[in-house]
Order: sequence, then C-alpha cells, then structure tokens
Amino acid sequence: MFDKEDLISLKTKEDAIDLAQKKNIKINKILSKIAYEEDLEKLQIELVNLQNWISKNNLRVAVIFEGRDAAGKGGSIRRFTEHLNPRSMRVVALAKPTEVEQGQWYFRRYIKQLPNPGEIVFFDRSWYNRAVVEPVMDFCTESQYNKYMVQVPEFEHMLYEDGVIVIKFWFSITKEEQIKRFDGRLSNPLKIWKFSPVDKKGQELWDKYSFYKEQMFSKTHTPFSPWIIVKTNNKKEARLESMRYVLSQFNYDEKNEAATTLFPDPNIVSRYYRNAK
Repeated sequence: MFDKEDLISLKTKEDAIDLAQKKNIKINKILSKIAYEEDLEKLQIELVNLQNWISKNNLRVAVIFEGRDAAGKGGSIRRFTEHLNPRSMRVVALAKPTEVEQGQWYFRRYIKQLPNPGEIVFFDRSWYNRAVVEPVMDFCTESQYNKYMVQVPEFEHMLYEDGVIVIKFWFSITKEEQIKRFDGRLSNPLKIWKFSPVDKKGQELWDKYSFYKEQMFSKTHTPFSPWIIVKTNNKKEARLESMRYVLSQFNYDEKNEAATTLFPDPNIVSRYYRNAK
C-alpha cells in the first residue's frame, strides 16, 4: 500500500505507476478503469460532434438496442446519451401495448417514435419484441408472429428508401453471465426493480429464446438493414466498441481529428453473418 509520504510525493499518473511497480503493488484494475474512463470521454466527445453534424444535415438516425435481459442495453444507452443535447435526441422504451394499440397495425406505435429530421432516437428494445420475446413468452399468436416476420423486412426497406438510417445492435451475453447479473440485481436495492418474473422465465426458456433469435437473424439480416452483434460479457468493452461502430458509420465534421480510434474491435463487434454457425 502507498503510505502518506508516497501520496504527497506523487505528481503524475506515471509517478504512481512507477512507484507501484517498485513496491510490487497491483494496480491493474485501477489502470484499466482509468483507461476506460479516458476512452469513454473521448468517444462521448465524438458523439457530440456527430450529433451536431446530424442536426445540421437534417438526418434521421435510429439506433436499436436488442438482446437478452441483463445484456447491458440500458447501461450502454446511458453512456451514449450522457452528454448529448436532449433537444435533438430521444430514448424510447415503450411499455406494454395498450388495448387500443393491440388492435392497431403492430408497427404503428413504433412509427410514431421514429426520428424527426436532425434527430437521433435510441430504442431500448423495439419492434423486434415480436420476433423473440413475444413468441417465447406466448404474448402473441403464431399467426401474428408469421405475419410480422413477413412484414418486418419490407417495413425496414421502406425506412431505408425514405432515408431513415437504422443501426440494429444485438447485445450478446452468455447464460452464465446473465445469471450472475440477475443475482447482482437481486442483491442491489438500487437495481432490484430491473428484475422481473419474465427475466427468470427467460433463463428457463434459454434454448427456445435462442431458436427465435436465430430465426430473426436469418430473416431480417439484410444488406440495407444488417444486424450488428456485440459481445457484452464485458460491459465496458461493449459500451466503447458499440460507440465506435456508430461513429464509424458517418463521415461527420472533425472525424479525422478524433483523439481515439473510431474503428470497432472485430472480435467484439461484427455483422451477424460473421457469427452465424
């Protein structure tokens, strides 16, 4: 451990690292956290630049976050939006459909949430609820599911033709990591609200969930609207690399002056077909 004299003598981070090595003090975790915070700040600065460029050029951008429960969707969205201007950014996390919405065309309530010119919208789950969660949990009929699976590529093609830029993330987590995060939520009074009976059911129906997930990928991964798979067992890596992916998709002003790389790690972020077995 550092003593009082050590701390007084330290002037820079490099001084602390050198002294820790001399005294055989393990600070790898601390250094990793510092590196993460520094990289996160640099990427958030770039996201602000990107938002300004999108606003100036009246682009419409929708970023969809899908994945199993506890995969890290909400935490990543918080880091994406932390410093963005709320006037031209929204987070959409829709509740269970109302009785009226259940009688409407399935996509209608999502269409109302699509980005306006100059706006970025982050979807914490999206119209893909019907592709996986609803059939797994029997929240829709087989007929409703089949009709949806036919319509969704056509729906996204219309968005593409109309100029809406849609980025679809699937946050991929292992079964073992998911149960660890569930246990963490149950033991944390600040996070216990995140856990629901549906989460527990998702663990029990893991294989059924996997089946519908693969069906979704095979039918909705298209050239105009591809699925981007993000490995999320390491939350911090997933946050940084998903940010890099979004930034890499646009030639915004000052991009060449970024203080960190904007190319995502292909071992963490890749298109669906590179992960298909």
